[in-house]
Amino acid sequence: MVASTAVNETYEALAKKLKEVSALAGVQGLLGWDEMVMMPAGAAASRAAQKKALAGVLYDKQVDKEIGELLAKLQAANLEEAGLDAFQQANIREAARDYKKVTAVTKDIAQKEAELESHGYQTWVKARQESDFSQFAPVLTEWIELRKEKARLIDPSREVYDVNLDDYEKGMTAARLDEIFSQVKAGLVPLLAEIRSRGTAPSDAWLKGDFDTEKQAALCHKLAVALGFSLEKGRLDVSVHPFTGGAHPTDVRMTTRFKKEDVTEGITAAIHETGHALYEQGRNLEYDGLPVNSAMGMGVHESQSLLWERMVGLSKPFAAYLLPQIREAFPEVPADKSPEDLYAAMNIIKDPSFIRVEADEVTYPMHIILRYELERGLLDGSVSVDQLPALWNQKMKEYLGCEPETDAKGVLQDVHWSAGLFGYFPTYLLGAMYATQIFKTAEKELPGLSDDIAAGKFDRLRQWLNDKIHRVGSLHTSGDELMKVVTGSPLDPSVFLGFLKEKYSELYKL
Repeated sequence: MVASTAVNETYEALAKKLKEVSALAGVQGLLGWDEMVMMPAGAAASRAAQKKALAGVLYDKQVDKEIGELLAKLQAANLEEAGLDAFQQANIREAARDYKKVTAVTKDIAQKEAELESHGYQTWVKARQESDFSQFAPVLTEWIELRKEKARLIDPSREVYDVNLDDYEKGMTAARLDEIFSQVKAGLVPLLAEIRSRGTAPSDAWLKGDFDTEKQAALCHKLAVALGFSLEKGRLDVSVHPFTGGAHPTDVRMTTRFKKEDVTEGITAAIHETGHALYEQGRNLEYDGLPVNSAMGMGVHESQSLLWERMVGLSKPFAAYLLPQIREAFPEVPADKSPEDLYAAMNIIKDPSFIRVEADEVTYPMHIILRYELERGLLDGSVSVDQLPALWNQKMKEYLGCEPETDAKGVLQDVHWSAGLFGYFPTYLLGAMYATQIFKTAEKELPGLSDDIAAGKFDRLRQWLNDKIHRVGSLHTSGDELMKVVTGSPLDPSVFLGFLKEKYSELYKL
């Protein structure tokens, strides 16, 4: 009993320290959101200084020796005998994992990262506006060196890319990605070739026009709320690159962007970010501020955005719900068009497909595989920064049959590398595969789900996802383990490939 009490007291002391770290990370999240959405351009230097100072404070809290001592005591104890449940044990496991990583890195590197993140973002925005990769190249070079240095400090025995990848997808390796992605590439390349050579493309001409962006924003706001986004615990804004951030499950900030000539892009981006936001707002506050309450990883996080965007938002049932909403906002949409027409128009395979965030389900995976191959090369030295624009264009031609005319449409289109996020891109494709597998299970477990979606009733699906995914957080050790619990088997790319083949064979009349 005495030992049990001591273990619980040690656990509570650890939890208190971890919650302080979480609160500071929330402030960091707000600073980042503000920089991308509200901050005047002239404040870039002062914001970089603020982020650097905060990163130093946060680092000191994260590497607190007392956290290490508390963890050592808990790891040596019999946690089950002391009555700690699975979530509490997962907190200790995840805290130990984080502590090992952060204590391997110097305070100087932590501050450099925060400073370079601000400088990198501002440099990327300008380089993208002027479509000039040479402006961005020095920042990218700095990030590569910083990521190599950090990986060597954390685990010199592992490939640099694997150490970076582990920040976003626990337990994943480049070798495993090669295995998964080669299967996807082998299935998609012939499907894409068949669609382009024999398929009959649906028409989306009737969805092109001049759609007022304020009306689009109002429509997307309405859709986000209908799907379950809580305005009491979040807000929706516009930014250069759509993202979801914020400070806490009760303060979730999401952004999107709109094009006057294309009403569907803003809608799908808003649904996508709503999926991320529902995960964040649905996290388990019983373990507020603790590691187990954080998302399983970016692949699983992306599965939630893609499940809502693609499995729901691009489905036949959702088209029946969405068309009247579009008509209400834009009465000029032709009256003779049916939900089937909308479904077909929203699922056209882009040809050419230059921009990742505008890509369709079939070409999107190739965008990710291209980025994965290039960033892995940047970190292992087989690709130089100077080679990047040419290699990007070469792979675009090989994988997607098109070559960008400008850097802005090519190598500069994504924000990720400006923040040093190497290892992040693969999680998008893993997320698409997780999403398909999870949704197929939801269909089996929720009879009448299609009818619910067509009627604009999303509560059952949202609650199911909340119970199975959101509230579970980081209880499991990997995406594969979570998939086993939720769907009965680890990630299986053949489920994803089968879904795409069936859907697009019908749409393109193969």
